[in-house]
Amino acid sequence: MDDNVCNPGHKREIMAVHDAMDVLNGKWKISIISSICYYNKRRFSDILNDVDGISNKMLSKELKELEANKLIKRTVLDSQPITVQYNLTDYGLTLRSIINNLAEWGIKHRQVIIEDMQ
Repeated sequence: MDDNVCNPGHKREIMAVHDAMDVLNGKWKISIISSICYYNKRRFSDILNDVDGISNKMLSKELKELEANKLIKRTVLDSQPITVQYNLTDYGLTLRSIINNLAEWGIKHRQVIIEDMQ
């Protein structure tokens, strides 16, 4: 079987991709997950700095959705001022290989595009 061919007639797999995209959809979620994944633990302000162009309100909304989907855990630290820290849950860590594969693909894609422009 050729690994480079998507096999026809795989309705279950297509639905599974659809389900995954329902959870990870939007402009920001993958970037937020990546920030937390690469640094292990991140504060709100760290994620805000990592994810270029996201607003406070949108980051807050996206973090709540990721938490509702059991991908991240929110921890309020007993500090002054109060600090909130986010990390991936064990379930969220299952996305690590996907994040790494996306990063590898993104690097290669950028190289292909740059080569075509030269």
